[in-house]
Amino acid sequence: MNSSPAAGRTAPAPDTGPEPVPAAGPPPTAAALTAAYAAGELSPVEATEAALARAEAGQRQVNAFVLIDAEGALQQARASERRWRAGAPAGPLDGVPVTVKDMLLMRGHPTRRGSALSALAAAGGGPCPEDAPAVARLRESGAVLLAKTTTPELGWKAVTDSPACGATGNPHDPARTAGGSSGGAAAAVALGAGPLALGTDGGGSVRIPAAFCGVLGFKATYGRVPAYPASAFGTLAHVGPLALDPVDAALLMDVVCAPDPRDWSHLGPPPPGGFAPDQAPPAAAGGDAGGRPLAGLRIAWSPALGHPGTPDRDGIAVAPEIAGAVRRLAEGLAGLGARVEETDPPVPTPAALREAFQVLWFSGAARATQHLTEEEAGRLDPGLREIRAEGAARSALEYLAAVDTRMALGHTMGLFHQRYDLLLTPAVPVAAFGLGREVPEGSGLGRWTEWAPFSHPFNLTQQPAVSLPCGRDGAGLPVAAQLVAARHADGLLLRTARFLYAAGLAGPELPSPPAP
Repeated sequence: MNSSPAAGRTAPAPDTGPEPVPAAGPPPTAAALTAAYAAGELSPVEATEAALARAEAGQRQVNAFVLIDAEGALQQARASERRWRAGAPAGPLDGVPVTVKDMLLMRGHPTRRGSALSALAAAGGGPCPEDAPAVARLRESGAVLLAKTTTPELGWKAVTDSPACGATGNPHDPARTAGGSSGGAAAAVALGAGPLALGTDGGGSVRIPAAFCGVLGFKATYGRVPAYPASAFGTLAHVGPLALDPVDAALLMDVVCAPDPRDWSHLGPPPPGGFAPDQAPPAAAGGDAGGRPLAGLRIAWSPALGHPGTPDRDGIAVAPEIAGAVRRLAEGLAGLGARVEETDPPVPTPAALREAFQVLWFSGAARATQHLTEEEAGRLDPGLREIRAEGAARSALEYLAAVDTRMALGHTMGLFHQRYDLLLTPAVPVAAFGLGREVPEGSGLGRWTEWAPFSHPFNLTQQPAVSLPCGRDGAGLPVAAQLVAARHADGLLLRTARFLYAAGLAGPELPSPPAP
């Protein structure tokens, strides 16, 4: 089968039938795949064929893919198979199927960024002549680049629907959103269309859909993963993995953190030892003789980040089932030896944080679209058109005031992490809601930033953060917690996540096959 825009130039909206998309059994992790390749128990071709089958089946239900490159993926898989047979894999992800969000350049394929306008696509909408840095590193490592995943136009919002591709549904319930803006990426991992996906996160765009779809989403310290071209949203925008577990996320991070001269803001080579684990998990904070691996780790548990919690008081309440799941995770962390204290960081009000973020975010939207003609602007996603106008109306003084708020927040969190190693919050206060909406039904809210108050503050501060699935609500939908670390403490964050997964306190929440 030739590469195609998921069976058509414009992907259709999903069939929103009542059944969740079956995962057909737990999909293998990247670490399990490479171990099976090394043992000769499985070939990259077999793994790729299975991932393609899941992608094609899932596409009909949830519309997660802009393009499925079956022919190219199988060519890559056959080359990987030859390397494994020769005992010379190209890297730690050789033969592992990976999907790439359509905000990132992938050589030989269009990057339309969720837009029907060629003026907003890379290379005028034609095949890209080069890879983004992270994509290039994946290719060099032998990863099988399976497909490109859906995004809202320019990745502007926390749900995934666009003029180019329609709406992306949630594999747990296709009538609900997968979240965004890396909604296609999260759905792909939940579907089993490869254990890893590469997404982008400018205000929660990896962590929010990961939470809605029941997979892990990791945003590293800003600059840890090189990016090119530079995002119109500036230093808010990060590149990061969506994965089945933290071991796989660490494997991908080890690959994509390699330097690239196209990004002058890159932090340099990965930290000593990298992110990938040893055979025996290293203790996050030394552990103790009683077998408590997190002994000595200091964790601040903030049930709502100081958020008032009702729409009439500037916010949305954390759903009780989500609050309970995060509370149980806090108790589990304490059981592993961590010192857990319920407290809120002394950050500005949610309204002040949201205002600062929106000034920067909306200004970025205006900058990214300022070259459009009036006719082209009229074809934008209506919400993007609205924030474009708001961003264009902001003054330089307002922009600099937002920068001041951002710098003060970073200072506050830097001092906060002198007392606490990690911060625990909900990932989002709600579970996945109805498809085709920017905000939950009946919430009285206007913008996605109002129902996702726990993610964008840490894009402002450039801190590493991870979304961890930790159960389901009464409707069977995944719920998730967020752990945040100080800048440059990425490894601590992923190691702690590994202990939570090993203890059964967190783990993938994948769609179940329908009853026979």
